Amino acid sequence: MTLKEALYRSCLKFIDDRLLTVNSTISDIQNSLQSETKSSAGDKHETGRAMLQLEREKAGHQLAEIEKQKQILQKVNIESKHNKVALGSVVKTSLSNYFIAMSAGEIIIDNTSYFAISAATPIAQLLLSKTVGDEVMFRENKFTITEVL
Repeated sequence: MTLKEALYRSCLKFIDDRLLTVNSTISDIQNSLQSETKSSAGDKHETGRAMLQLEREKAGHQLAEIEKQKQILQKVNIESKHNKVALGSVVKTSLSNYFIAMSAGEIIIDNTSYFAISAATPIAQLLLSKTVGDEVMFRENKFTITEVL
């Protein structure tokens, strides 16, 4: 398995895990809404239902965000080779290593740390279209691109 494939699979797993969590939350909320019975304290009942509705709406937004991330990840071609940093690039620098795909945090592959970041993040915006040897300044840290895969 190539490095890009390993990073890609880690991102897919990240999405699948988030999807399971959000779907579980939605299911729990649905069960709570269905089991909520009208009590003599009507206002308390209505407040509880309203809170559950808000939670369900919040989970729905999270679900939509996960779908957007999944669509972006599907655009990544792990077979492509890049001379310039682009979506799907693995960028090794003198400071850190990045996988330009989606925001999934730190991924460790063969004891090496990579940060899966969205192309929309500030650091990715600085890296896009750069090549090996280019220097980048980010938050008062100057670093050099050593490899683009």
